[in-house]
Amino acid sequence: MPSIDTLIIFTIAAVLMNLSPGPSNLYVMARSISQGPRAGLVAAAGLFTGALGHVAAATLGVSAIVMASAEAFTVLKWAGAAYLIWLGVQQFRSAGGPMAGVGPAPAKPMAKVFRESMLVEILNPKTALFFLALLPQFIDPAAGSVALQSLLLGAIVAVTAIPCDILVAYASGAVARKLSSNPWIGRWQDRVSGAILIGLGALVATGERPEAAQ
Repeated sequence: MPSIDTLIIFTIAAVLMNLSPGPSNLYVMARSISQGPRAGLVAAAGLFTGALGHVAAATLGVSAIVMASAEAFTVLKWAGAAYLIWLGVQQFRSAGGPMAGVGPAPAKPMAKVFRESMLVEILNPKTALFFLALLPQFIDPAAGSVALQSLLLGAIVAVTAIPCDILVAYASGAVARKLSSNPWIGRWQDRVSGAILIGLGALVATGERPEAAQ
């Protein structure tokens, strides 16, 4: 297994990475703005579960295969982007905006929020790339099973994201709850949430396949 020094350094790097603003933080924020801190926490749990899937895929070499194939990467990228944009459009519909159907949509059940969040993370090629780029730098074949080291380090990345996501969920949820007392602002909460999701979809769509994989 990795040395204590290696684990400490890697954990610090993972914490700093998770603290920096990124798609996961924005996704949790979007859910918290829309349905409050509880939805943000459920979204964080879904993202965590999806990240564990990437850890397992990287350990098994599946992510490496995807990143080595231009076609596979493109399919994954556009699937993830389309799903985020679709979720954003649905959020606009629930706000009763220009894209609204007949009547506002009800709040999503927490089980659905969890499933959607997990799928968002699974379809995120940048998460797969991150694990492929970072984990090998800290794995020492002489320190034991490479697979076990990959699982351990990947789990550290996923677990250290939880406190940051919890902070984002409560902070953005609390702000949204205060603002919702204003009827005009309240109507815009779902629109802001939808705009964030659509923006994330655009961000994923513009991502390029890493040079190393080409």
